[in-house]
Amino acid sequence: MEKSYYNSPIGILEIICENNKLVSLKLVDCCGKSNVENDFIKDIKTQLDEYFSGKRTTFNIKINPKGTDFQKLVWSELQNIPYGKIKSYSEIAAAIGNKNAQRAIGNACNKNTIMIIIPCHRVISKNNNLGGFAYGCDLKQKLLNIENGINQRLNIQSLHQRDL
Repeated sequence: MEKSYYNSPIGILEIICENNKLVSLKLVDCCGKSNVENDFIKDIKTQLDEYFSGKRTTFNIKINPKGTDFQKLVWSELQNIPYGKIKSYSEIAAAIGNKNAQRAIGNACNKNTIMIIIPCHRVISKNNNLGGFAYGCDLKQKLLNIENGINQRLNIQSLHQRDL
């Protein structure tokens, strides 16, 4: 496994790769001792730079998230949510063919090993509340703001309406 760190606008992101596939992208408090800089990791950092600057709306990175089959199904569906849009936990549950799995969808989002690339921050509650987020709702809101090119709080309901 190769580990590297990326100083992003939201904090330090730890990048873990295996066999030229991203297996983990998560927020950490500080950089570790290992900091590999191969071409694959450099490409990930370049794409993250472009994402945070608003120039990239999709990622072209091979991923291999670690999780259960159900989690992988949910994470695959999350990647279908367009940049700057949101879906509800209920909508994701319906999309995977299990309309009563909203709570399980939330749990899968919480266990997401590759933040941003697998955009669990784009999933909200049916009542237009932000819902939960492994790194807190303030960061979830910040990521949604980045994707919408704004620095203030979004009106989640109007964002959701644009997606329907």
